[in-house]
Amino acid sequence: MWDFSIGRSIGLVGKTLPFVVFRMIVYFGIAVAYVLVTGTGAGVGWGIGAFGDMDFQMTSTFWGGAIGFALTAGVLYFLREYILYIVKAGHIAVLTELVDGKPIPDGRGQIEYASTVVKERFAEASVLFAIDQLVRGVIGAIMGIVQGIASILPIPGLQNIMGVVKAFLRIAVGLIDEVILAYSIRTRSTNPWASAQTALVLYGQNYKTMLKNAAWLTVFTYGLAFLVFLVMLAPAAAVAYLIPGGWSAGGFVFALIFAWAVKAAVIEPFAIAAMLQVYFKTIEGQEPDPEWTSRIDGASKKFRKLGEKAATWGSSQPAAQPS
Repeated sequence: MWDFSIGRSIGLVGKTLPFVVFRMIVYFGIAVAYVLVTGTGAGVGWGIGAFGDMDFQMTSTFWGGAIGFALTAGVLYFLREYILYIVKAGHIAVLTELVDGKPIPDGRGQIEYASTVVKERFAEASVLFAIDQLVRGVIGAIMGIVQGIASILPIPGLQNIMGVVKAFLRIAVGLIDEVILAYSIRTRSTNPWASAQTALVLYGQNYKTMLKNAAWLTVFTYGLAFLVFLVMLAPAAAVAYLIPGGWSAGGFVFALIFAWAVKAAVIEPFAIAAMLQVYFKTIEGQEPDPEWTSRIDGASKKFRKLGEKAATWGSSQPAAQPS
């Protein structure tokens, strides 16, 4: 079925409790910000709507809430580099050490230790974010290669099945990019662009194992998130009821936001811990296959961009700056 240990994954996440709490503060803070700013926007809309009839007031309330929601989303868009650099990459760093059986600090020291590790590998947030975006693009290209391989297999009805499978795996590969970043941390690479290329080739040549486990983890992750969503519907509806004008879409939207927060803070670390086990075990002793390197290079401009960045990384770094 799957190649990871559920018990070990839970145990690994438990050992990073300071990071789990940190993630909860960040992601639940984001959820609360959505609720507060959306509610404030709806309240302003309700007040403006008092100058018109009831239909106008309901419309202005809706648009006030929608504008508040959009403003929060816009601010978070500009904070995405920081969240990836400090929250996600830091947690990946300590999980990577634990998978290999290495000791990590406890308490607040764990977060400071992770921050140091990430800075040594990626120098600054913009570098990590750029690598992550390129990696996501290359993973998409690898999925295209996989679909191309499947298309030439003489199995009746395979193309119809592949359409469904491809749609599902678009969600599943969301777990892979963080594993690629973990490879750079694990290998203590001094060139994060080159290590990302190597990690992607190793992923591509082991795509069957990786996608199978990613698919299982997607079922677990979104299944648990859906249960959280159902649990949150009632309290979220109560919060929406308190918004002036009874913002009708609020209950559903807020339940989704809090389910996302639980998924990002608690469920995703479990999935990452599981994928790290699978990836590191699968690639053990392997070298990048030149055939797969050639395939990905021919299919992805972003893979070639990683190569270009790798070639200039050393010369672009200050002598005193660890990379």
